[in-house]
Amino acid sequence: MDGSGGAAAAEGELEAAEKLIMRWDSTASSAGDERMLFDGGDRSDAERFLRAVDEIRRSISEPIATGSPRRSSSSVFRSSSENAIQIAMARLEDEFRNLLLTRPNEIEVDELVDLSTLSIKGSASGEGSGDLLDAEGGGGVDGGEEHAFLSETVEGSSSSISIRRSSMRSTRSIREIDLLPSDAVDDLRSIAERMIAAGYGRECVQVYAGARKAAVDVCLRQLGVEKHSIGEVQRLEWDTLEAKIRRWIRAAKICVRIVFSSERRLCERVFDGLGITDDAPFTETVKGAAIQLFGFAEAISIGRRSPEKLFKILDLHDTISDLLPDIAAVFLSKSAESIYTQAAEILSRLAEAVRGILSEFENAVLRDPPKTPVPGGTIHPLTRYVMNYISLISDYKPTLIELIITRPSASSRFSGDDQAAVGVTPLEIEFPEAENQTPLAAHLIWIIVVLEHNLQNKANLYKDTALAHLFLMNNVHYIVHKMKGSPELREMIGDDYLRKLTGKFRLSATSYQRASWVKILHCLRDEGIHVSGSFSSGISKSTLRERFRAFNAAFEEAHKTQALWFVPDTQLREELRISISEKLLPAYRSFLGRFRQHIESGRHPEMYIKYSVEDLEMALSDFFEGCPPSLNNRRRSH
Repeated sequence: MDGSGGAAAAEGELEAAEKLIMRWDSTASSAGDERMLFDGGDRSDAERFLRAVDEIRRSISEPIATGSPRRSSSSVFRSSSENAIQIAMARLEDEFRNLLLTRPNEIEVDELVDLSTLSIKGSASGEGSGDLLDAEGGGGVDGGEEHAFLSETVEGSSSSISIRRSSMRSTRSIREIDLLPSDAVDDLRSIAERMIAAGYGRECVQVYAGARKAAVDVCLRQLGVEKHSIGEVQRLEWDTLEAKIRRWIRAAKICVRIVFSSERRLCERVFDGLGITDDAPFTETVKGAAIQLFGFAEAISIGRRSPEKLFKILDLHDTISDLLPDIAAVFLSKSAESIYTQAAEILSRLAEAVRGILSEFENAVLRDPPKTPVPGGTIHPLTRYVMNYISLISDYKPTLIELIITRPSASSRFSGDDQAAVGVTPLEIEFPEAENQTPLAAHLIWIIVVLEHNLQNKANLYKDTALAHLFLMNNVHYIVHKMKGSPELREMIGDDYLRKLTGKFRLSATSYQRASWVKILHCLRDEGIHVSGSFSSGISKSTLRERFRAFNAAFEEAHKTQALWFVPDTQLREELRISISEKLLPAYRSFLGRFRQHIESGRHPEMYIKYSVEDLEMALSDFFEGCPPSLNNRRRSH
């Protein structure tokens, strides 16, 4: 065939291509309105349409052959081809949008939550272990761990979600899923390739980002990620905010490790190698959602610091710290690096917030003013709160060891101004500092030291010295009990300090017994009862009767009063009763044995010998129960 014949054939093919394009012009052809080319069914029309686009593009880019009838009217032919390309691009844009909107796999949020609990165990070489994703925001006090092997496919309710190990990136916790079926992705790429080559790359990206952004926004709403300004977040009540933090932790893990990473994978499958620079489709798709997601954590990080927020802020810190390598892997392009920067800055502010809250907590314990004494000398609410608080602190030991890098400063310890502000006498506090003590351990000990001092000030509120000692015994014993009950706390604080505290509560118990029982036991002394130089038996009955009367009165007063006092620890309560009985009962038994006949030989002995040893023993069981006694019902007849 000569050159003119070949040109004629090429022109025929071009005319056929232009006619095919025009037939699918949705503005001028009914065929364009009836169905989509890329509808997942018969692909022959779609393939012919793409070949027609390629033919027209080739005719526009190639020079017109010598002797071709088009050479004399090239501008007309070129205008016709360019018009056909415009119509084709409009059609492909519609097809592109339709594929994105109608072909996504149906993935329920519950499936993403289930997927987020999976981990890879081992690697290709059989070494290493995968990260665990706790859907409830692990790192918390009550967070459990569930381990499972990553299956190749997780069956969804309407379609299967494939998970390809080969698609895992630099972190082992990313779980990429197929957002669209493979044939739809292939069609998207075929369309994108033509649109970008024809100079319609921007339009293609806009359609893509608009459709996928809407899907990401829906996912965020289903995960409970709401749009809040920083001010709105900071004005929320703590109970409400706490619940939102728990939801956010779950949502953040799912968004970064599944949703955003899967969007990135889809974007690469569609656009990689087609000349779109700097991840524009991916960035435009997820950047707004990522900013919204991390905006919540940012609001928390710069919000008001108060002790009750510490543990949820630690949960946030641990979550973002855990996610940071994944964020770096997902948002790796220049246009998306601001997301990683934002997350890293939030992490830094959360760390600073943790340090600030710990300092605020120390000051709050220090400044808690003595108001009214707790009834019965029981454990003060401040003691329970502080010890439960630092027990929870010890649960976050790995994180806090990294964050708390300085010991309590001299300025943060104690000053006369601090004490004067709460109406207590300035006093130097002993602060034990052991070798190889971590800064975190030093802070925990300092909190207990401050608590002890505060309790001493609160003990001074009691008018009864014995009750003040009982109060200190109860509270220091509770501190020791909580330390022994937490292996992490005990390890950090150390057995030396624990022994010192144990000695303190035992000293308080001894001081209580001295203050309360010495005067009662003093009634049972022999001094002053024996008389000399008289014609009697050598016993002053009047003195003896007065001693019994004084003992009865003192014991009844102690019984009535101290039954209302409360030692909540059962073992400590029983030990204290035994210690009292070991001193009281032998002394009373001996006194009664020596002088009983002198009382019984006189008138109305029951007025003086009111109790047997057994009566006293039974009465002691009323002590420290925190309720009124029933002494009269316990007395025996003599």
